[in-house]
Amino acid sequence: MSVGSATATDLVHQIFDLQRTLRCVVTAHMARVPDVGMAVQGVMRFIGEGETRATHLATRLGVSAPVLSRHISELEELGFVVRRPDPADGRAQLLALTEKGSAKLREFEEQRSVRLRDYLADWSEADALEASQVINKLTESLKDSIRATAAGSITTNQTA
Repeated sequence: MSVGSATATDLVHQIFDLQRTLRCVVTAHMARVPDVGMAVQGVMRFIGEGETRATHLATRLGVSAPVLSRHISELEELGFVVRRPDPADGRAQLLALTEKGSAKLREFEEQRSVRLRDYLADWSEADALEASQVINKLTESLKDSIRATAAGSITTNQTA
């Protein structure tokens, strides 16, 4: 089972259109909500899944250590994140959300959920579930491909 070239090209275009649309939605909303930007909210989401090292978080987010460090510093200044020494490695630190950070993350997620429900008012529950499943499948396939490439199991044809 293989995806045809025209279908893959169309899917790429649809993904880019979705990215642009999401960026517009986020930009319109962020003008009204000055707390923290979407990138920092994403960092909070992953830290909210459980205490983690910054290096693991940077890898998971696909960002450089300096970029993540700026986000973490912002979150610390706001009182949303704390660091503590990693008991397994005294040189490393673990990041966790504070109670205030957890409450703010729940607030962000509820705001996004309400907005999305408004945007999808003409969708059925079945439509939303199907879209969620398809997006999840696409995300997992792309992650698997990225992991395989990083591990060196996928080779590309190179012409000299």
